[in-house]
Amino acid sequence: MPRKSTRLTFAVLATGAGVFSMLQSLIAPALPTVQHALHTSQSTATWVMTAYLLSASVFTPILGRVGDLVGKKRTLVAVLLAVLAGCLVAALAPSIGVLIVARIVQGVGGALFPLSFGIIRDEFVPARVSGSISNLSAVIAAGGGVGIVAAGPIVSALDYRWLFWIPVAIVAATTLIAFRYVPESPKRAAGSVSWLGAVLLSAWLVALLLPLSQAGQWGWGSPKVIGLFAAAVVLFALWLFAEARSRSPLIDLRVMRLPAVWTTNSAALLFGAGMYAIWSFLPGFVQTPRSAGYGFGASVTASGLLMLPMLLAMFVSGVLGGRLAPVMGPKAQLTAGAALGAIACGILALWHDEQWQIAVVSGVFGLGIGLAFASMANLVVGSVPPEQTGAATGMNANIRTIGGSIGAALTSVLVTGHLQPSGLPHESGYTHGFTLLALLLLAAAGAALLVPARRTDRQTEPVVQRPAPAPAPAPARVR
Repeated sequence: MPRKSTRLTFAVLATGAGVFSMLQSLIAPALPTVQHALHTSQSTATWVMTAYLLSASVFTPILGRVGDLVGKKRTLVAVLLAVLAGCLVAALAPSIGVLIVARIVQGVGGALFPLSFGIIRDEFVPARVSGSISNLSAVIAAGGGVGIVAAGPIVSALDYRWLFWIPVAIVAATTLIAFRYVPESPKRAAGSVSWLGAVLLSAWLVALLLPLSQAGQWGWGSPKVIGLFAAAVVLFALWLFAEARSRSPLIDLRVMRLPAVWTTNSAALLFGAGMYAIWSFLPGFVQTPRSAGYGFGASVTASGLLMLPMLLAMFVSGVLGGRLAPVMGPKAQLTAGAALGAIACGILALWHDEQWQIAVVSGVFGLGIGLAFASMANLVVGSVPPEQTGAATGMNANIRTIGGSIGAALTSVLVTGHLQPSGLPHESGYTHGFTLLALLLLAAAGAALLVPARRTDRQTEPVVQRPAPAPAPAPARVR
C-alpha cells in the first residue's frame, strides 16, 4: 500500500515531467528573438535546441538506471535540482554560450520520465498503475503542446527570459514538495552502474543525433556528417558488445529483446518521427506568407493557437486512454494512435488551404498522440521486471527522440531542398513532407500490430515477462 498520498505524489511527478516536456518546445518559436537579443547567428542559436536534445538523450537512460539502483526518489530530487539550476542560469544568461550550457543542464531532466514511471509502479496499488501511467503520459504529451502554444504570448507580453523564469518558480516548489512528501521506492536493482556502457551509449547517441540535427547546415555529404554517422555505427556495435558481456549492464539487452519491448520501441521510433516533425514544421507552414502561394502569414502567437486543438485533444485522449485500457488494451490504443496520426498527415497533404483544416488536422493528430503516449509507457512498464523500469522506459523515450530527429531531418530535406527565389519553400516540399510523415506513421501502426497481445481486462497488475536468470551480481553501488 502507498505510504504517502498518491495524489500528491502524482501531482509532483506530473508537474516535473510536464515542465520538462514544455521546455522541449517552449524555446523553439522564440529562437529568432533569442538570436537577436544575444547578438548571435542563426546557426549558433539552433544549438539552444540541439544541446538540449543531446543532453536529454544521454541522461534519460543513464539516470533512469541510476534511479533503479540507488533510489528513484533520491535521483528524482537531484534531477529536479539540475533542471532548476539550468532554468535559473538560462534566465540570467548574458551570452549565447552560457544559454547553451544552461540548456545542457536542463537536459538532465529527461530522466524525469523514467523515474516518474518507476515511482508510480513502485508506490501505487496495482489497479491504479495503468491509469496513472496513462494520465502522466497525457501530461507529458500535452506539455510539449503547451510550449508551442504559450511561447508566443509569453515573449510578446514579457520577454524570452520569462520562458525560463516561470519554470524556475514551478520547479523550485515541485522540488521542495518532492523532497518532503514523495516516498523513497523500496525496490532496488542489484549491481552497479556500468560506466563503460554509459560512456559508449552517450558517444553513439551524440554521434547519431548531432549530424541528424545539423546536416541541414553542414550538408548531408559533408565529411563531418558522414564521419559521425560512421562513428555512430562503430560505437553502437561496441556498446552492444560491452553491454552483452557486462555482469551489470546499463541497459539489459535481454529485456530490450522481449517481444513486447522491441515491437513497442519500433513503433515509438516511427511514431516519434512523425510527431516531432509535425511539431517542427506545421507552425512554419502556417507562418509562411501568402505571397508564397500557400500558408497564412500567421504570427507566432496565431500559429500557436492553431495548435491548440492538438494540445486539448492529446490531453483528453491520454486521460481517457487509461480508462479505455481495460476495454481496448494498450496494443489497440497504440495502433489507433499511430493510425490517427497517419490520417491527420494524409489529410494535411491533400487539404491545407484553410485555417480550419489545419485546426481539424491538429485535433486529430492530438488524439493520436495522447493514445500512443499512454499505451507505449504502459506496454513497456507492464513487460519488464520492476528493477528495470527506469532503464527500459528511458530507452523508450530515447528511441522516440531518435525517431523525431530522423523524421525532422528527412522532412527538412523535402521542405528545404528546393526553394523559391524569395527563399521560401515550395508548397510541394511541404506536401511531400506531410506525405512522408503519413507513411512513417502508417508504418508505426503496422509495428504496433506486431506487439504481442496480453489480457488487460480484470487485470490488477502488469504482466511481467522476465528474462532468463543471470548470475547474482554484486551489491548495488555507484562507482
